[in-house]
Amino acid sequence: MTPLPELSTARLLLRASDPALAASVADHHARNREAHAPWSPPAPETFFTPQGQRERLAAAAQAEADGTQIGWWISLRDEGEARVIGHLRFSQISRGPFCNAMLGYAIDGAHEGRGLMSEALVVALADVFSPRVALHRVQANARPENTRSLQLLARLGFAVEGVAKEYLFIDGAWRDHVLTALRAPDWPATRAP
Repeated sequence: MTPLPELSTARLLLRASDPALAASVADHHARNREAHAPWSPPAPETFFTPQGQRERLAAAAQAEADGTQIGWWISLRDEGEARVIGHLRFSQISRGPFCNAMLGYAIDGAHEGRGLMSEALVVALADVFSPRVALHRVQANARPENTRSLQLLARLGFAVEGVAKEYLFIDGAWRDHVLTALRAPDWPATRAP
């Protein structure tokens, strides 16, 4: 799988992980620290700094080159590339009989409700289900209280598969998560990976 440097939509530019994005990514996380706290695991203080993000982005770029994850940093086309307003990542990419990835995502609190994450996910999911990446399945999990995220997943075709009790430590306690998944639309049940 050859990594792509970017994807685009009518309103968005999605860029692959690159340490050069460190300042913009750190600013995104700092701006959204409170808004994302109820949905994200706790992060060390370095997570909110350019140096901490430079290290994380270098590791992410290596994982993308190795084919174990695909990450995208989202910017609005009309605001230019300098300002990151969201991100999405397909992590834990497995091959063989599982052929699966875990999806995580977040959008800037100031841009919620505009359909931007949906727009980004449509193009990113098309990519991971394409012959370039060739995943059979993508899983995404959300807290039951995160109705916005669960509605987004439902609109994209993700099916609820169950609830994982005390799945992740978030916002000071172990939290339940709704487990959802989307399968490649054109993959017959008898086709091997």
